[in-house]
Amino acid sequence: MMETNYHNPVLLKESVDGLNILENGIYVDVTFGGGGHSREILRRLGNEGALFAIDQDEEALKNTIADDRFTLINENFRYIKQFLKFYGIRKVNGILADFGVSSHQFDKAERGFSTRFDADLDMRMSSRNKKSAYEVVNSYTYDDLRNVLFRYGDLRRADAMAKTIVAQREKSPVKTTTDLKMVLKDFLPKFRENKILAQIYQAIRIEVNQELVAIEEFLLQTPEIMDKGGRLSLISYHSLEDRLVKRFIRAGSFSGEAEKDFYGNINVPFKKVGKLIVPSADEIARNSRARSARLRIAERI
Repeated sequence: MMETNYHNPVLLKESVDGLNILENGIYVDVTFGGGGHSREILRRLGNEGALFAIDQDEEALKNTIADDRFTLINENFRYIKQFLKFYGIRKVNGILADFGVSSHQFDKAERGFSTRFDADLDMRMSSRNKKSAYEVVNSYTYDDLRNVLFRYGDLRRADAMAKTIVAQREKSPVKTTTDLKMVLKDFLPKFRENKILAQIYQAIRIEVNQELVAIEEFLLQTPEIMDKGGRLSLISYHSLEDRLVKRFIRAGSFSGEAEKDFYGNINVPFKKVGKLIVPSADEIARNSRARSARLRIAERI
């Protein structure tokens, strides 16, 4: 399968440009997907260069690239340091991440990611994950469910939604995406139905896959594995992801406060490169899913 059918790489040129690729450097694409970004990195690498790609989704393995410089690791990027060490890699020259859900995952009805299809409540990015959307919706306490909907979906009526779900599942389980829509129909006015549904799905999906925790764990490992002058090129799709990336680049942590040494000097591992980059109008016209993308680039100090 061609990568363009699987997932259109967003901000392709801009994100790979951001890596400032060294011909014989070592690079990591931690969100391989359809392989679009990886192919562009390989195109710019010399014969002695190397690219390691990571993707937890088993279906991404179908897109592997036949190239001696390329290695695909079917794991979660939150364990990046561990798996690079397994391959004898302690330092790299650049890391690219395109967070969020791939077009392929949205378009496969049975994965349960999309509001367009009826499917079992799943939303797992890897079939090895034990927790699915079904467990979140049917097993979480009222307080936990409310917190998920409010924190990850920014849903102002999270409290009432959680109460409604809990009341319904006492009668019968909420098994499918259609069941979930029916249970929450009173919160879905016609003129805002798609937007609110997208927020609900996003909240549950983030919880199922522990997406924000994974991003935090991944970012905290990057100072140790990035060589001096190496680049981070990070694409986010919603404010929760982008806030983590922005704070990490600015402060080296997620509190927003940079560490200081004994003398009060700010001590951060990365410096920002350029300004925030967003897709052009042309790219959004070609790929509507690019419209919320935000690219931030940073360099190891």
